[in-house]
Parts: sequence; C-alpha cells; structure tokens
Amino acid sequence: MPHLPRLASSLLLAALLSALVSGCSKQAPAPEAERAVRTLVLSASSASSSHEYAAEVKPRIESRLSFRVSGKLLSRAVNLGDTVKAGQVLARIDAQDLKLAEAAASAAVMAARTNRDQAGADYKRFVDLQRQGFISAAELERRDSAFKAAQAQLEQARAQADVQGNQAAYAQLVADGPGVVTGIDAEPGQVLAAGTPVVRVALDGPRDIVFSVPEDQISRVKAAASQPGALKVRLWASDKTYPLTLREVAAAADPVTRTFLIKADAGKLDVKLGQSATVVLDLPQQPGVIKLPLAAVLQQGGKTSVWVLDGPSMTVKPVAVQVAGAEGNEVVVGGGLAPGQEVVVAGVHVLNPGQKVKRYVPPRTPADAAPPAPAASR
Repeated sequence: MPHLPRLASSLLLAALLSALVSGCSKQAPAPEAERAVRTLVLSASSASSSHEYAAEVKPRIESRLSFRVSGKLLSRAVNLGDTVKAGQVLARIDAQDLKLAEAAASAAVMAARTNRDQAGADYKRFVDLQRQGFISAAELERRDSAFKAAQAQLEQARAQADVQGNQAAYAQLVADGPGVVTGIDAEPGQVLAAGTPVVRVALDGPRDIVFSVPEDQISRVKAAASQPGALKVRLWASDKTYPLTLREVAAAADPVTRTFLIKADAGKLDVKLGQSATVVLDLPQQPGVIKLPLAAVLQQGGKTSVWVLDGPSMTVKPVAVQVAGAEGNEVVVGGGLAPGQEVVVAGVHVLNPGQKVKRYVPPRTPADAAPPAPAASR
C-alpha cells in the first residue's frame, strides 16, 4: 500500500496540468449567423424636392420709442399688447427741471428785449445829435453796432426759449402712429438717459414673414424669387400654402448662426404678430436621381452611408452617399450609388462590413400553402 500516496499525487498533478492547458487554450469564435435582410434593386427616377424653413410674422416697422431728454420715469400708460393711436401719451418723466429751464429762457428773452429797446432809443437820439454836429460819425456807428448786437442777443434768447419749450414738451412720450405695443423696456422709478428705449410699438401696416437660410442654400432661395410659386408659406395649424414675394435678403451672414436673414412680404394674408409659419421652397424636378427609404440610410463615422449587397458572395459593405434632399419618406441620393445595385433597406443597424446575409423571404400564409380546390364536375 505504500504506492497509493505516490499514485494519488501523480493523478492530482496530471489533473492540474490538464486544467492549466485547457485554461490557456482559446476557443475559436463561433461563425456569425447569416442575417435576413430586405433589399432593393436601385433604379433611376425623377424627384421634386423641397426645403422648409421655420418663420415668424413680424411688423414691417417696429419703433423703439424713447425720451429725447433725460429724467426720472414717473408713469407708463400702456402695457404689452395694448393698441395705441397716433399722438397717444405712452409715458411721462419728471419735467420740473425742464419747466424751470423754460422759465429761465423766457426771462432771458425779456431781458434781451429790454436791452434791445434801450439800444434802439439811444441810437435814435444819437442820430439827431449827429445831424446837429454834436457827435462824430464814428460815435454813431458804435451806437448802431450796439443796437444790432442787442437785436442779435434778443433773437438768440428767443431761439433758446423755443428750445427749452420743446424740451419741456419732450417730457411726454407719444406714439408716432397707430400700432400695437410689442415690448416694454423701462418701468416707473427709473432714471433714464436721453435715448433710452422705453416702449416698442409695431406700427400698423404691412407685415413680413421673416426666416433664416443656411449659407449653402441662399443661392437657391434667390433663384426661386424669380420663379412664380416656387416660394410659399404655410401658416400655423393650416395645411394651405400661399405664395410669397421676397422683399429683403441680408447681405452678410449672422456671425453666430451663419445663416442669412430673409424677409418676405406677407401681402394681404390675415396674420398676427409673432405667429409661427413655415416657408416652403419647391425645387425643380431632378431627372435621373436615386431614391431610397429613410430606413436604408445610416450615419457611420460622421458620413451618410448605406449597405450594398454583393450578390455572388452574399456579403454587405458600407458605401458613402451624398443626400440631395428628401421627398416624403424617401431620401434623394445625389451621388455614391448607381442603378442596378442592390441596397439593404431594413436591418441596417445590426450589420457589419463583410457580414454574410440572405434575402428575406416572407413566410407563406396557410391560404398560400393550401392546394387549389378541384373544379366542380358537371
């Protein structure tokens, strides 16, 4: 029996070596199962794409009204959304200092008038004295110059009094024309400098449909302006479209969004300020293009691509494409594909390059599998 411990040790060592060898060896990966995919054989067709832009109804003229003089805002007579008339008082500032300045200017006019009258009376007396030979001609000229200077001082005082009168009238902020209050920029109690906006008023009159267009599409919009019916607008909660006429195109792109601001004339449309709208740009028919379902397109590595099926090997490979637009639920491909190629249109997000696939065959229904009924004998 002395050989039993040695035999047990040998068996244990053999088991450990077997476990170590089996642990170090890697199992071969199982072959990837074939996936059933839906495919589409490409053919050339024509497409009429369109672009849509978010838009807003804005007034043709919106004034930022402000006081011409500085002062403390005492009251504001309108609120956001109020309708105002031409000449209506919108706000008032403290006019006490302005009235005092107006009174000082009036007193200066009275003093200048008195000085002018005195200089005129002196000039008349010196004219008589010069005729009698009591004074020289030079002295009379000095008196004439003093009278003219007094007259000029009076005119200056009158002009200054008119300015101060206007300044006192500027203590009331009035509407330039009929419109709607679209913004409030100051509240009572604020001390305002001259020119500080207080109220924004959208004047009654034409309305604009305002929207922004990316840099790469601005040329299309400009070209559409010369084609009747190419540019249309669809108002919020409505399926009906109306033709638009471009009125103004920004000469430079916005530095932040890199888009160009465009204004189109709303014409006689019944629109409200701030109303949302959608501008539709219809592009002409493009013959010889390829259209794919949206489900066939995916993003890989920052590029738009599709899976192309290689018939002989039944494997798929990604092909980058250029999207030229959309038409309903289909994508218009501008480049990268050719008619006759077979493209995967379903199951694109679970495929890998070089993966073997098989074409999907819909299962047959019991009605399809049943044999035809025998003809009735006569």
